[in-house]
Amino acid sequence: MSPEALRIKVKKAGQRACDEKDAKGKVCVGHLKRWDRPTEEVVREVGKDVQVYRCERCHTLYRPAPDDRSSAGLKYEKRKVNILGDTVVPDP
Repeated sequence: MSPEALRIKVKKAGQRACDEKDAKGKVCVGHLKRWDRPTEEVVREVGKDVQVYRCERCHTLYRPAPDDRSSAGLKYEKRKVNILGDTVVPDP
């Protein structure tokens, strides 16, 4: 990647598709996948142990949203499940 082609955005909470627009103004909508082996240039720019997502179509890079508690952000809260598969809400 050339320095001008390196685009790093922050994911919105629960975002799973790319929202980058092309020259015609059309949204990419490529799937965001966790990028396990980023290049050295990306590691220098983002940091060593930061989780990075990459669009499978336009290769735009995304940092995870700090307040994302969904399964897309992988920071969701684990809850107990009863035998029927319903989540158990603790009594206040």
